[in-house]
Amino acid sequence: MSMFSIIPGLQPLWLTIKVASVATLSAFLTGVALAFLLAKGRFPGKEWLDAFLTLPLVLPPTVLGYYLIVLVGRNGWIGRWLYEAFGITLMFTWQGAALAATIVSLPLVLKSATTAFESVDQNLEKAARTLGLSEADVFFRVSFPLAWRGILAGTMLAFARAMGEFGATLMIAGNLPGKTQTLSLAVYDAVQAGNDSLAATLVLITSLVCIIVLVSSGRILKTSYLKEINR
Repeated sequence: MSMFSIIPGLQPLWLTIKVASVATLSAFLTGVALAFLLAKGRFPGKEWLDAFLTLPLVLPPTVLGYYLIVLVGRNGWIGRWLYEAFGITLMFTWQGAALAATIVSLPLVLKSATTAFESVDQNLEKAARTLGLSEADVFFRVSFPLAWRGILAGTMLAFARAMGEFGATLMIAGNLPGKTQTLSLAVYDAVQAGNDSLAATLVLITSLVCIIVLVSSGRILKTSYLKEINR
């Protein structure tokens, strides 16, 4: 008998952490790169790109899930190519759940990182360039180190958001126990089945993790703000 069957909620908790971790890493890498482009770049359509990338914050999860099905479903624009070329399908898999969580959490990293990069003193970046540093060196040795607290706070919020994703995940990954059933989906199932004790346990676990993340994120932002004032 596995530990997952002995401790109720352990399987969806593990799956949720795995999905949220992959989603957060993906959102971090993508969000930081796009945030630097939006904060420092000057190009036509910048506002439209920003609005498009922020759209998952305001779209209903079911609408976002529908878009994902159109894109990466078995007959979707990208999904058909993935299946025919590599035999890969994202529908009803935990990878599909991670993709949905990445999309919904990306704007949190993007907005925090953009604000953090915009707050970096441009004179420091210009000075670094005059000393012969390449653009990559300026980013890794000046811009990112000065903006990392804001980026980290946004990333932690993204992790909490990824943990709680429900609608888009349900549409693209389904609700398969032991395979794609995350904590939020397990809570829904428990309530529908009338298993109030299991639902309460899962809700408590989710709430505690999210509170810890939010408190930690708030402390990071407060520390960053106080350091800026004391400069």
